[in-house]
Amino acid sequence: QVQLVESGGGLVQAGGSLRLSCAASGRTFSITVMGWFRQAPGKQGEWVAGITRAGSANYADSVKGRFTISRDNAKNTVTLQMNNLKPEDTAVYKCKANYGGANDVWGQGTQVTVSS
Repeated sequence: QVQLVESGGGLVQAGGSLRLSCAASGRTFSITVMGWFRQAPGKQGEWVAGITRAGSANYADSVKGRFTISRDNAKNTVTLQMNNLKPEDTAVYKCKANYGGANDVWGQGTQVTVSS
């Protein structure tokens, strides 16, 4: 089993930055892809970014150029650096890890609020 704990959410003004972190524990050697998702009130959940164990990253068009995902396999952490935040980035952000096949685990989520 793998467990995930996120940290780093908060309130920021538009144009500001926040850094989210996700720490994995348990069978971390089996983790393949890690990523971030978000869900705003009344909206469908949205994939934000993902990164493979080798460090290959992909982003949703809505965050490309503003967000950067990175991963430290030695520390079993994944980080989402969010710059130039917009009010529409307001959501609960959740970390997700795949540890083989259809085995996914989610973190508890962290709130990001961007004021205009």
